Amino acid sequence: MKAHRIMIAAALVLPAPAFAQWLNYPTPGIPRLPSGKPNLEAPAPTTADGKPDLSGLYDIDSGRLFQDIAADIRPQDFPIQPWAAALARQREQDMRKGDPYSHCLPPVVPRINSGNRPFKILQLPGLVVILYETGYLFRQIFTDGRPLPKDPQPAWLGYSVGKWEGDTLVVDTIGFQDQGWLDGNKGHPQTDAMHVTERFRRVNFGRLEIQATIDDPKAYTKPFTVKQTLHLLADSEILENICNENEKDATHLVGK
Repeated sequence: MKAHRIMIAAALVLPAPAFAQWLNYPTPGIPRLPSGKPNLEAPAPTTADGKPDLSGLYDIDSGRLFQDIAADIRPQDFPIQPWAAALARQREQDMRKGDPYSHCLPPVVPRINSGNRPFKILQLPGLVVILYETGYLFRQIFTDGRPLPKDPQPAWLGYSVGKWEGDTLVVDTIGFQDQGWLDGNKGHPQTDAMHVTERFRRVNFGRLEIQATIDDPKAYTKPFTVKQTLHLLADSEILENICNENEKDATHLVGK
């Protein structure tokens, strides 16, 4: 059972109104089967302008990429530079004590899309917003035609613009700081030169695919691509999750 579901179960045993935090409140406007359950195989919805509507609350099918960005790539095909491979080995040997996420700092893109907590997409005219339960963070993806910034202030989640290619939203993100880890177990690094291209495609009502191409010439010899599938969480909501509130773990991350 995933952490989000565990949290929900815990929340439901506390004295609270029947729809505490809206965790079991029926999501309005979604297709349903005669039984009343959400019809997750229904066609993907569209917006007023005919574009696929990505809006919804999603959770990952597998968290393997959160822990190892190269989980689906053969080791001999992973284009990591020698210095970056050596650093990743050192981080793994040191029991990953320096992982920024373990110290309540944000996971970078695309790691933040593959964590153990869901996120909500809000699709608006000229803007797509992603609200993450992880760290209670957010991203803005501008689809109003603006270019990427020329000299951005380095950021954990970067700066994103998007455009539609058929039924796929293509998102370019740059402007990263260089302290993030691409994953947790392996500690693969990223640099401020990283450019991430994500392709969001809603296959049907209940399934979303995200393909991410990571181009970081300072750490990797060529771009590489990973892909994950997410499922819609109907009749639920994201929860407030503040990592550093009463946090007790950091002092125990001592490594070897």
